[in-house]
Amino acid sequence: MLYINGEWKESKSGKTLEVINPATSERIQEVAFGGTEETKEAIAAATEAFPIWKKTTGKERGQYLEKVAALLREKTDEIAVVMTSEMGKPIPEAIREIGIAIDYVDWYAEEAKRIYGETLTPSHPDKHLMVLREPVGVTAAITPWNFPIAMITRKLAPALAAGCSVILKPASATPLTAIKVFECFHEAEIPKGVVNLVIGSASEIAGEMTSNPDVKKITFTGSTEVGKKLIQDSAAQLKKVSMELGGHAPFIVFEDADLDLAVEGIMLTKFKNCGQTCISTNRIYVAEKIAEQFGQKLANRVSTLTIGNGLEEGIDVGPLIDRKALEKVEEHVQDALSHNGKLLCGGKQAVKEGLKGSFYEPTVIAGANENMKILTEETFGPVAPIISFTSEEEVIGKVNHEQYGLASYCYTKDLSRAMRVMRELDYGIVGINDPTPIVAQAPFGGMKESGIGREGGKYGLEEYLEEKFVSIQI
Repeated sequence: MLYINGEWKESKSGKTLEVINPATSERIQEVAFGGTEETKEAIAAATEAFPIWKKTTGKERGQYLEKVAALLREKTDEIAVVMTSEMGKPIPEAIREIGIAIDYVDWYAEEAKRIYGETLTPSHPDKHLMVLREPVGVTAAITPWNFPIAMITRKLAPALAAGCSVILKPASATPLTAIKVFECFHEAEIPKGVVNLVIGSASEIAGEMTSNPDVKKITFTGSTEVGKKLIQDSAAQLKKVSMELGGHAPFIVFEDADLDLAVEGIMLTKFKNCGQTCISTNRIYVAEKIAEQFGQKLANRVSTLTIGNGLEEGIDVGPLIDRKALEKVEEHVQDALSHNGKLLCGGKQAVKEGLKGSFYEPTVIAGANENMKILTEETFGPVAPIISFTSEEEVIGKVNHEQYGLASYCYTKDLSRAMRVMRELDYGIVGINDPTPIVAQAPFGGMKESGIGREGGKYGLEEYLEEKFVSIQI
């Protein structure tokens, strides 16, 4: 179903979209498949609702968001099953993601009351100078499949808190989770037209979003390639944009690091969500003196992971999202092995009784080098390549990626070294002995081609506000 102007609707064409469970390759459900006309209708509804929503107080907007957060808590188990069914992550991971999504709603429910203006020191005694912060306007959000609820609330919660009305296009692979979120918006009785959901053709929906002059802001999470296209298409009207794009995160392990802690850090940054996150570790740089020891330690730990349908108990790693993703992982592994990589564990499609989906064994490859695709392209799968280095200077020269600059990780017990490396890493996010640095109150975003703008905290709210300068002669 589509959600437009406070009502659930079918597509005008009657077309539907099949939602497939990647763990079983079976159809779960069919949903309405919209396009240009439905998007126009949603934008018109949001445009009509914006002046009214804009004038509500921050306290009122926050109260609506509090209701949404309460409903998400109440429905956590139900939403988790839906999420796992359509994108594969194990139920415990789905529950954790819903908790993160709620954190963002909670945060912005409070921040809605804290949108401050400023009074400036006047240059003339007969003037009063002010800066007002006002909502940018109708906002179009496009979210990915890998975090199908957290990415929604990380965009919509600050937009709504700021006073913007919104239209969301979720990924075609995971529309059911988005529908569950909008059920919460509906039950929270957010005014008609303030939130709208359009599922369907990416080219038609995004095309209307970027070309329609009533849309003032585009926010997108996904690939760098698509992000560039959206920016290009939005440029004719100079729409405000924020983009959270691709990553290629390095993970540095110095010889003085706690190796067990570093291994567990990689388990979290590489193998959670089957390696399908933009901040996943893509390259593991290990000091030469400990590289062999560390590689074996990591391979032993990775070999304990249980692969399977995320709806079953005791599963650590679910499927990749589809066959295309599986083929890319296979290609990267074979390429690495052809360039003298040493396979420590995994390295093939998972074969297990009852597994029919796109499963790949968690894989560790030692002896990685710059000739491998896996060191330059985003794999988006459960493959961990290890590269050795001999000095701090050498590793810093290697880890800063020409294109990407989203997340990075460093493990060391030397505080001075940690401070030096922190300053040298050209990444928007740096985790020092910390594999989970993402929190609702902090900025999330990248440098270079990994994005524009930030999400989270006060920084995320600012992306949905415009400054208006007022000079009053008195």
